[in-house]
Amino acid sequence: MGWRTTGDVAEFLAAAGDYLRRERARNTVPLTVSEQIRVNPAKYAPSRDDSAAAPLFGWQTGPGGEVAGAFLHTPPYPLLLTAVTAHAAEDLAATLAGRPLAGVNAYAEAAQAFAARWSDATGQHSAVHRRMRLYRLDELAWPDPAPDGAPRAADDGDVPLVSDWFTAFAWEVGEAEGEQERSADVRDRLSYGGVLVWEADGAPVSIACVTRQVAGMIRVGPVYTPREARGHGYASAVTAAVSERALRAGAEEVLLYTDLANPVSNSIYQRIGYRPVEDRAVLGFSVG
Repeated sequence: MGWRTTGDVAEFLAAAGDYLRRERARNTVPLTVSEQIRVNPAKYAPSRDDSAAAPLFGWQTGPGGEVAGAFLHTPPYPLLLTAVTAHAAEDLAATLAGRPLAGVNAYAEAAQAFAARWSDATGQHSAVHRRMRLYRLDELAWPDPAPDGAPRAADDGDVPLVSDWFTAFAWEVGEAEGEQERSADVRDRLSYGGVLVWEADGAPVSIACVTRQVAGMIRVGPVYTPREARGHGYASAVTAAVSERALRAGAEEVLLYTDLANPVSNSIYQRIGYRPVEDRAVLGFSVG
């Protein structure tokens, strides 16, 4: 029993891939992020020779050697932890105590257990940064009445605009990243048709993105409308459009996460057919 860690995404997927795919909806983020790293290793590669800045993966084994939990850490983002017991979360915190962490993203009980043990080991304090809800598409319902405009796939000419909107979105949710990282993210998404633009009167007014399809599942996000274009239903329409594209691409499940502090997004996604699945908590760590 215990936690095993590796910096090799192929080794991680060989060990924990079946475990993750058994509950693909609740494991949507570790599945899609590990697939992104497998396809594009440069996405989360550190800009310097620093093992603490490189992605780290791990899995917990049970008494019979079966995988009972998993995590991945892609700095500077919080540690991402699957469904594990509070005791397993505490053990993982002790295992990783020498590694810099910005926080932990897990189910509430495990997140609190990890944070308490982390504080004991490092002296850092924790606080709730965000509470998130996972939604699954049930039956797609297009906005009625629909807003002006129509969707189109983003192309290379949209890279500057989409990069700027990614930056604006990141600042709004408190997850800013560097220019190089966001441009690489945009180009990676464009490579598989992962960005949809809603245009009205010939101008882009909203975007919705999707992950690669993994294990029959696609996740929507981010969705962004600049402030000056909000209130017209563009986000609902572009999300419905990208969700329909995901279904046509063969996805058996279409998912998305929301911030529970944003009642607008939680409302519009439910109106177009998304239904709640479960909640997670993101706790941030700080000194002093």
